[in-house]
Amino acid sequence: MKKIIKSIDKPLFFISMLLFVIGLIMIFSASNVTAYMKYSASPYRYFFKQSVFLAGSFLIALFAIRIDSKYYRGWFRFFLLLVTGSLIFLLLIYGTAKNDAISWIDLGFFSIQPSEFAKVLVIGYLATYYEKHKNDLSKFTTCFVPLVLPVVIAILIFRQPDLGTTILFTCIVAFIFFIVPIAKPIKQKVIFLIVGIMICFALVFVTGGQDLLEERQTSRFDFRNPCSEEKFYGSGNQVCNGYIAINNGGLFGVGLGNSTQKYLYLPEAHTDFIFAIILEELGLVGGLFIFVLYFLLIGRIIKIGRDSYTMRGAVICYAVAFYIAIHILVNLGGVFGMMPMTGVPLPFLSYGGSFSMCLIMALTMVQRINIENKLEEASVKKLAKKN
Repeated sequence: MKKIIKSIDKPLFFISMLLFVIGLIMIFSASNVTAYMKYSASPYRYFFKQSVFLAGSFLIALFAIRIDSKYYRGWFRFFLLLVTGSLIFLLLIYGTAKNDAISWIDLGFFSIQPSEFAKVLVIGYLATYYEKHKNDLSKFTTCFVPLVLPVVIAILIFRQPDLGTTILFTCIVAFIFFIVPIAKPIKQKVIFLIVGIMICFALVFVTGGQDLLEERQTSRFDFRNPCSEEKFYGSGNQVCNGYIAINNGGLFGVGLGNSTQKYLYLPEAHTDFIFAIILEELGLVGGLFIFVLYFLLIGRIIKIGRDSYTMRGAVICYAVAFYIAIHILVNLGGVFGMMPMTGVPLPFLSYGGSFSMCLIMALTMVQRINIENKLEEASVKKLAKKN
């Protein structure tokens, strides 16, 4: 274990830990009023639950970091099949949701979201598959065989219905497909296929296919002018109250714990809209500090991928960097009213057990790649000395 600790990327570890600590503090600050006033529970309710999720995830990470990444394909394929079965179970037992997405399996003491795990599991699975078949990536069947399971999962997530997770999961799969050195003619055909599907979907949607989506989903596409009179008490209420929180914060914020919008004005203050509370309490300066941490974190992950001796390691790191970046962009895009709200959590900061576990799993994979880079580097140096 000492060798593993010595070989992990220290900057990545400390930046990650700092972001998790900031997240815990802000979750407590943003949720204590909701816990007490809305649920008559302890103000520490969400803080304690998030702490348990993080502690449990770190314990699992201590075991997972020992697993060589070359074994990810078998492990991750098994868990992807488990996720697929869980999604089918949800749809068969609970049926199709009318108003809310059926995304959670209630285990009594906590709930898990299978579709959240699929986003990380597919990274390890595809990275290891494509490396194993890296000499056959000019064959159409070899390139598409591993995509069958992700496509099935994407359809099941869409049927829950959870449009936001479907889009993010599909984007991650597409990103991996296009960064892998697959033959150019195959990629061109896939681009034409994707464009064709998008055009067909758009035509179906415009000509009466709105029934494919729930009313609550279609209403999210009308995200402009959230503070208008007709939207303030409806679809624009959350975003508009977020604007109020951001405006209250100014440059230096109103002080930690002093948010007014968390007093039940801003729904989901500790989850989707936690960044609005951060800007209200810590101001623009606090928000920029978090952006700098995000930038350093993603840059560090990309560097580990660039230093990798295997295609597997590089793909895993680049995909994890994309996974984190796209969650940041989609969440903040919704908070700032630049795109529809999709219920996507903000990495490290939003409350959520399943997402936090997945994020730690993704970071553990990256650290494992860094360990393997160090082992390979030591092996190369040792061989050079002998020669």
